[in-house]
Amino acid sequence: MQHRIIVLGAGYTGAIAAGRLARRLHREDVAITLVNAEPDFVERVRLHQLAVGQDLKPRPFSEMLAGTGVELKLAKVTGIDVERRTVAVTNVTTTEELEELEEELAYDTLVYALGSGWTDQGVPGTAEHAHEIAGRPGALRLRERLARLDAGQPVLVVGGGLTGLEAAAEIAEARPDLDVALATHGGLGARLSPKGRRHLRKVFDKLGITVHEQVAVTGVEADRVATADGTAIPAAVTVWTAGFAVHPMAKATTLEVTGTGQIVVDGTMRSLSHPDVYAIGDAAMVTGPGGKPLRMSCASGIPTAWLAADGIAARLTGGKLPKVPIRYFNQCISLGRGEGLIQYVTADDRAVRAALTGRIAAGYKELVCKGAAWSVANPTLGMPSRRRRVVQRQTRTGSTVQATA
Repeated sequence: MQHRIIVLGAGYTGAIAAGRLARRLHREDVAITLVNAEPDFVERVRLHQLAVGQDLKPRPFSEMLAGTGVELKLAKVTGIDVERRTVAVTNVTTTEELEELEEELAYDTLVYALGSGWTDQGVPGTAEHAHEIAGRPGALRLRERLARLDAGQPVLVVGGGLTGLEAAAEIAEARPDLDVALATHGGLGARLSPKGRRHLRKVFDKLGITVHEQVAVTGVEADRVATADGTAIPAAVTVWTAGFAVHPMAKATTLEVTGTGQIVVDGTMRSLSHPDVYAIGDAAMVTGPGGKPLRMSCASGIPTAWLAADGIAARLTGGKLPKVPIRYFNQCISLGRGEGLIQYVTADDRAVRAALTGRIAAGYKELVCKGAAWSVANPTLGMPSRRRRVVQRQTRTGSTVQATA
């Protein structure tokens, strides 16, 4: 009987984990199902480009997973029962009969990779009036709204993290006729080195981006945002990038999770409360160098996918468990199509003096984006991988069963 592995979510981490498992395990021994609501891979790190009207290269899973043995299940996850080891889904189809859309999938090993989405941080009016670029639907809605703006209208990006910086620069470069501004709770590029901050400000000044620093946004309206000091910043369009929140599904189960809803895992991404469940990417509470939680990012997520896939494969085949620490090397920021900033960091993500800037940095960031997409279709980094057989073990009654992951 095949060992049933279900991977929930086909972002960078889920797709890589599914493909890596397929290349680690013998096809006769496992059935790997990748559940995702969209038929194409979404390059989340490029959604700010999509939002300003650029067309991204289509990456259908039917091509990316061809020949791997991974089955793509087009469905939306509606529930997880970790005690019964089942996942409830609603299939993505044009059928109007709801009864035919609902299905329950059983698993032996579950890989939870549902990731994160935007959060309004409880700020009034944000959900009603702000735009987000945490997913393709949101980026497309923003794309349509920006296309309707007349010259001179104000666009405000709220949030001074990497997503906010990239969004503001991309919009200002693509639409120099708009009045683009950025509102950040701290200083511009506060976590960057002095060299990084200088370059960021230089590029923002060149693009004509107004920066509102040390600003706390307390409300969002249709044509402005309110701030804690009582002033208002005009905004025909508000783009909200002030933080992300994990998918709420895990918190609704009996899995051990943190207060933020992230699943508590060990060094192989295995749930501490339910050993047949693995969590990767933004969905997992992973401790990095210095005992600090990893930040939600592609840079953090992809190594967790490698660890989980290799850990599952090792447990099923009697191999050696992976013990590879996750660390940071740099922060890659695109500032439009011709400018970039590569901030080198310590293992625990603190900026050092060195930084790469300008067109070279832009090219570096482009290679990183292409490399991340390439790794989805080549989850073993292009190296040949031997598919191993699942180990059979004897029970006390003498019957034979598969090893558990």
